[in-house]
Amino acid sequence: MTWSNWLVPPFPTSVFFVLGFLTLFQVSYSWLTTLLHERKVKLSDDACKTWYGLLYMVVFVFALQSLVRGQSNSWMFMNFELIAVTFCAYFLNIRIPIYFLFPSVLIFMVFNGSFTHWQSWGHALTLMAFFWILNLVSVKLHDWPYKVFAYLAVTIPFGGLLWLWMKWKFALSLTTFAQEWLYLTIFDVLMYSYTAMLSRDSRTKSHLVRLASHDSLTGILNYETYRQDIHTLFSRSQSEQRPLAMMMFDIDHFKLVNDTYGHAAGDQVLRALVQTVARIIHEADPKIKFYRTGGEEFVLILPEYSLTQCNQLAQRIFAAVDQMTITLDAKQKLKIAISMGISCVSEADQTSLDFYNRVDHNLYYSKKNGRHQITSN
Repeated sequence: MTWSNWLVPPFPTSVFFVLGFLTLFQVSYSWLTTLLHERKVKLSDDACKTWYGLLYMVVFVFALQSLVRGQSNSWMFMNFELIAVTFCAYFLNIRIPIYFLFPSVLIFMVFNGSFTHWQSWGHALTLMAFFWILNLVSVKLHDWPYKVFAYLAVTIPFGGLLWLWMKWKFALSLTTFAQEWLYLTIFDVLMYSYTAMLSRDSRTKSHLVRLASHDSLTGILNYETYRQDIHTLFSRSQSEQRPLAMMMFDIDHFKLVNDTYGHAAGDQVLRALVQTVARIIHEADPKIKFYRTGGEEFVLILPEYSLTQCNQLAQRIFAAVDQMTITLDAKQKLKIAISMGISCVSEADQTSLDFYNRVDHNLYYSKKNGRHQITSN
């Protein structure tokens, strides 16, 4: 799309090109992560973003440069290429060691036919310093409220210096040099604004997903998530003949706590209990899933656990709760106790509900026969 054919100035065209380049990355990355999650590939989203982002930018830069390689105007796509470098270094925070970055730059110089130009060597060294400093700023000032100023303090002067090398190499006019530097600055601001908007949308989406799957009071998984997980884990246990245990417990005489001290105190008790149990689970096995399935009722699902192993963990939780002292205020200190029911998947279980009902029956037996005990079978 050119001014002569479509009567569209190059700068608006470039703006839409940059936005399209960023949007395509975001859409393709989202598709890729969804595909990996569906196929249960063990690769974190951050690692996926790093490697896919690096591949995306390398292909983008080399594909663009191949269109003008060896020509007198081979500088014309440099702003787009610098945007790709900035995106990798700052927004994706891709940390490329210098022993890998330097050969990468040399390969690009050979590909572009600029290996013998001294200006290209100055440009390459400046580019490596730009990448390293921008990456450092991204890491060190990530939580600084005014990090946009640090970002611009790096991108604007380095952009000018990088274009200065091109001015010397291609004998560009001062007007062209200033114009390209200004365009690059505008693109940098545009990219920062666009990615900040995407980041806010992503955080909002993550927050909504968490609200849908987690209990708002205690922060652990909720009953709806339990229903989804138990179906999947039970089916896997049955089809692959793998052990699966469940632990269910609730607080003894919790209604008395609410009636005596108020619901705010009851909420404090629930949060304190969850913190204690979550700490033990994390120390024992992070793969254990922890749910709040009712007011004061909680469930743990333990993949690959036998009844003996489940009993051992139950004893640890039971003892830790017995040792808890919850301070309601300066004068009020409260001790609590729990009752438990535990069991493992058996051949008699036709559905996950059969499994749940047996564990629930064990908990009921503990409650009915004196409380503050563990029942298992």
